[in-house]
Amino acid sequence: MVPLPDDRWRGGHLGRLLGEALRRFDARVLHLMAHDAEVPLALSNLAARQQVGAAHVHITRHLSLRGSRLTELAQAAGMSKQAMGDLVAQCEAWGLVRRESDPRDARARRIVFTPDGLLWLDAFRRAVAQAEAEFAAQVGQEVATVVAIGLEAYAQA
Repeated sequence: MVPLPDDRWRGGHLGRLLGEALRRFDARVLHLMAHDAEVPLALSNLAARQQVGAAHVHITRHLSLRGSRLTELAQAAGMSKQAMGDLVAQCEAWGLVRRESDPRDARARRIVFTPDGLLWLDAFRRAVAQAEAEFAAQVGQEVATVVAIGLEAYAQA
């Protein structure tokens, strides 16, 4: 019998660690948002029941405050237009966003935050700040700063 190769590297390479860290970070952010008193109750309940997932956070992360076309939003999130369209439809049903005419092109539609969506966005800002502070408390401020600088440099390359 041929011995199997050592595959321990698969569990600890940078891509896997980044993916696990992102899942943990997003889960913490969504947990915090589910328990934020400023989030409209219906949205808080959706988050608490884990109906809002990391994919929905793409809209929160990437939707411009001035609004975005679906193609722009999909490109910014690294998703297909169809997948983003499905997410937008869900967020529209939940009252986070609405579609409106694009003032630059009457044929086009823009996705914009609703007033509840802006409350959700503000809760997202607070949750991200708290999750980042918790990360820094766990690994130390110097390590957290180096990680942030390194990830920023890597993402921009």
